Amino acid sequence: MKMTTMLKASTAALLITSGAAWAEAHAMTGPNGEALAETQEFVYRVLDEHSSVDPGIVEDVTGSELVRDLFEGLYNDSKTGDTLEPGVALSHTVSDDGLVYTFTLREDAKWSNGDPVTAGDFVYAWRRAASPELASPYSWYMELMALENVGAVLAGDAPLEDLGVTAIDDYTLEVTLTEPLPYFPQMLTHATTFPVPQSVIEAFGDQWTRPENIVSNGAYVLSEHIPQERSVRVKNDMYWDADNTIIESVTALVINDENQALTRFLADELDRTEVPAGQFPRLSEEYPEQTVSFPRLCNYYYSFNLRDDGPEAFKDVRVRQALAMAIDRDVITDNVLAGGQPAAYTFTPAATANFEVPDVEMASMTQQERNEKAIELLAEAGYGPDNPLSFEMVYNTSDAHRSIAVAMSQMWKQTLGVEATLANQEWQTFLEARDNGDFELARGAWCGDYNEASTFLDLLQTNSGYNDAKYSNSEVDQLLAEAKTASDPNPLYEQVEQIIAEDMPVIPIYHYAGNYMMDEALIPSWPVENVQQNWYSKDLYFVADE
Repeated sequence: MKMTTMLKASTAALLITSGAAWAEAHAMTGPNGEALAETQEFVYRVLDEHSSVDPGIVEDVTGSELVRDLFEGLYNDSKTGDTLEPGVALSHTVSDDGLVYTFTLREDAKWSNGDPVTAGDFVYAWRRAASPELASPYSWYMELMALENVGAVLAGDAPLEDLGVTAIDDYTLEVTLTEPLPYFPQMLTHATTFPVPQSVIEAFGDQWTRPENIVSNGAYVLSEHIPQERSVRVKNDMYWDADNTIIESVTALVINDENQALTRFLADELDRTEVPAGQFPRLSEEYPEQTVSFPRLCNYYYSFNLRDDGPEAFKDVRVRQALAMAIDRDVITDNVLAGGQPAAYTFTPAATANFEVPDVEMASMTQQERNEKAIELLAEAGYGPDNPLSFEMVYNTSDAHRSIAVAMSQMWKQTLGVEATLANQEWQTFLEARDNGDFELARGAWCGDYNEASTFLDLLQTNSGYNDAKYSNSEVDQLLAEAKTASDPNPLYEQVEQIIAEDMPVIPIYHYAGNYMMDEALIPSWPVENVQQNWYSKDLYFVADE
């Protein structure tokens, strides 16, 4: 057996220290001896109402931020994002063939009602997430984890008990895979793998996540939720590391207007908000201590609807290529956004660990060359002044998304004579439209569930739950399957990116940068080096004014 111990020496030493004694000795200082502000309440802005706080259902970034505070999985991301830290699991072993993981769970983990968190809670949660009955929008993630029998379970052809997860005893969890995945432990920081309380779910059904019903095992509990307005979580005294949790309460305010959010930040009503599109240069000059930017493990793209009942024009690869080429990405990144976002010609961001961005042909062309090629391709496809191409492009409500869509439509109009009608939709409506194929061209964005290229490229695998384009290429499927067990998957990923650049089922626009206005007292504890931005309120704190 190969032993992998995730508990760092420094963390182990901290756990040995009495929590109460530590809290008393460090009542007004942070982990590194910083003087702390008297008030430790974090208020931040979100663009849309979260999809859910149920770990088995949540499917968006905003919801996942809440879930990481309310629930804790086997492991957590570190501040830098390049290592894992203990969550409910203290360590694990891996069999010599890489197929069996055995996790040792901490015995001091509790639910917010005082019940112990056990291996059985993980078994129940994973079976539930893979159950046809729940129909989780993230059930496909369980298949990516290569759990034993997961395909048959998801299809309803095998009982949930056949899923490759077993409680050996209350504090030993065994997971069996069908193939070795070197990055499997990294996948365990994702909400879909978090435990859920079976008795509470059985008692309250789909109402179990309401503040008056919810029981969770994370550093915080949900105290208030007013849909489309705010959600509040407060410190969970039952959390195993509550004595070392500094932030007392966290409030997420739903503010659809980026500029209104900025105004409220400058009025000291918010501790963090996104920088409105195009305003980063000005704000970084006027408020240098409060303006931050860093790479993000996210992409921004548009999906063609390639379903059988989708637009006939989009079935022609020349149309898709022409539309992709006629977009001047530098104008979008430098003028519309102006926040350091890199233009994207591949689906996978350069910030992805161990990923080498391949040289795709379109990236090496000048914009003039791209425009000339786009005109030629669209004409070959039969579109022009006598037969103009028109379609609708949809995006979720946001000033930034609208500005990008306007810029794209103007580029297409000027270069190709294409008429693109813009339509914005409320977040939940937008999610449903993409999932149901009720669109022609739709905005997409993806932030990596773990730091490896497959978290992006798997979206374009035929059966992916987030393959909104419904793109299907058997060669791509085969390459991705081979990459999972390859000692060096990069050559395979490069081939996939080249195929995508040719087939163009999606149009990569840019890769993210994290552009935030943030209270300078919060910045020292913020994980700016973590490109996934898997932040945990339990690790944050406000330092005192100097």
